[in-house]
Amino acid sequence: MFGIFGRKKEERNLIELEPDGPVDCIADFTYNFYWQHHGEKLDPDQLIPGTEYSYRDVVEHVRSGGEVRIKGDAGHRLASSMGADLKYFGGTGGSVMAGTLTVDGDVDTRMGISMVSGTIYVRGKVRDPIGNLIEVKSDRRGYKKFISVTDVLTGGHGGEKLLGATLTGNRMVIDDGHVRDTLGARLDTDAEIIHKGDVDLSTGILMRRGTVMVKGDAGKNTGALLSGGTVIIDGDCDDFSGIDMRSGYLIVNGDAGKFMGAQRKGGVILARKGKPVPPTSENELTGEDKNLILKAGFNPQHFRRFS
Repeated sequence: MFGIFGRKKEERNLIELEPDGPVDCIADFTYNFYWQHHGEKLDPDQLIPGTEYSYRDVVEHVRSGGEVRIKGDAGHRLASSMGADLKYFGGTGGSVMAGTLTVDGDVDTRMGISMVSGTIYVRGKVRDPIGNLIEVKSDRRGYKKFISVTDVLTGGHGGEKLLGATLTGNRMVIDDGHVRDTLGARLDTDAEIIHKGDVDLSTGILMRRGTVMVKGDAGKNTGALLSGGTVIIDGDCDDFSGIDMRSGYLIVNGDAGKFMGAQRKGGVILARKGKPVPPTSENELTGEDKNLILKAGFNPQHFRRFS
């Protein structure tokens, strides 16, 4: 059907969209962090420009296991937190089995940040940084296929052939040249992720178990809302490392940046240097701290403890 709002199609559990240009935040399960702006930036019930579907329509369709196809390019933050059962919207705080997004064009930055389940197919180019994603061998000719790193490590996508990465047991090594946001988001299993190359925002956000090691530098908010496990950066971080940290360890073999540990409620930051803000302050290294630093491959003599 073609109407004044564009094409609408629902068949075989499929929705097709032809937005007016690359639209941001399609299938964004947070609605661009709705709890911060309360609709000023994005109204979930607003129609996606050029279509007869609202942002909520798309999220609920994907949440129910359906497929959404975008006929053209997609903007920033496509599939943000896809598969997360967010407490703010009455969920459990865990994850749900999400469906599929298919893009017949290009996708702008931050595709799949904090994504924990579901599948994304892209015919065109994907602009870095991408989110908590890994490319796998596609079963659709002419499309790249992406799934959640967290989903792979928790057994949600067993048997997929990884591209630019290897999986041995519960240890994933990524070396595909992509810069990633939110690597290891919501990981809650005793797995290990090793990322060769720099990352950007919020590495390890909302992790509960496991280890993420970055062989490079990290962006802002590294270890944000960390709730367990260990995030290791073999380089420097940008500002606000360990913000809202609740538990676990953040180990930085370099400068952890300014405003380190802001609003921290628990956990420990071990770093060569950094500028903490209350309630975080410097303390003496413990024996456990030294063992963790040695296990990460670094010299404890170069580190300071912030807790």
